[in-house]
Amino acid sequence: MKILEVRDLRKTYKTGFLLKRKEVLHGVTFSVEKGSVVGLLGPNGAGKTTTIKSILGITRIDSGEVLVFGEKLNKGIKRKIGYLPENPSFYDYLTGREILREFSRFYGNVDEGEINRALEEVGLFSYGNKKIKTYSKGMLQRLGLAQAVLHQPELVILDEPMSGLDPLGRREFRETINRLREKGKTILFSSHILQDVEMICDHVILLYEGRVVKEGVLEEMLEQEIKFFEITVEGTEVEGREPIRRSANRLLYRVETEEEVQGIIQETLRKGGKVRAIMPRTLTLEEIFIREVQR
Repeated sequence: MKILEVRDLRKTYKTGFLLKRKEVLHGVTFSVEKGSVVGLLGPNGAGKTTTIKSILGITRIDSGEVLVFGEKLNKGIKRKIGYLPENPSFYDYLTGREILREFSRFYGNVDEGEINRALEEVGLFSYGNKKIKTYSKGMLQRLGLAQAVLHQPELVILDEPMSGLDPLGRREFRETINRLREKGKTILFSSHILQDVEMICDHVILLYEGRVVKEGVLEEMLEQEIKFFEITVEGTEVEGREPIRRSANRLLYRVETEEEVQGIIQETLRKGGKVRAIMPRTLTLEEIFIREVQR
């Protein structure tokens, strides 16, 4: 089931002293399936934030169509969406719990139990009564996510949620997203940190200069091309080949083709050795992205 459908989005801004028109979205089209975690990827200036704001109705598009739950955006549909902007800002002198109480006014029937649930969901329950000025950058991002899921939306949209976080903060945020996935939430988030995307996304959309240059299931995309194979053998050497690493009586070989893999296996077994591992090495998401951009 498609939760979100984006069709041929186009957006132009007037820029510079002469207010020349610059098109920043060039027919952006993609969809998001229910229960998936989708990464909208691209460098700064690729059009990620403009795309997200267009989906949410914050930015008026020139042409195209956005359908959420099969409908055009309206007040009822908006209540099913949670949103975390790129740089959330909160009052330092309030506590995390007090901030969520303020946000609960926008959502209507949100009681204290739901506030506790949101804090627990993002790992901030024990910090709920502490002043926000004591929060780290990672905690502020997770508080922002708590307000986004406070009303239990079905679709959660996050704009660069891990930007500026240290490795520990990024790991904590990834764990939070995984918890939301387990609860059946559909998540669309933008990022330029491809390593994080590889770890948590089901589906990716590569955006560059306002165009979708590649889209697909992440696992399938990464498995499409094998760069080389790494084979670990034990107890014997392969004649005519230099291992790339030796460790005790184990040797690691790198070859380019499946035929070479079979040759090493056969020779190792014939000499009484053992094949301990065969690892195909595929393109990384970063390599795929760079290749598509260069095209």
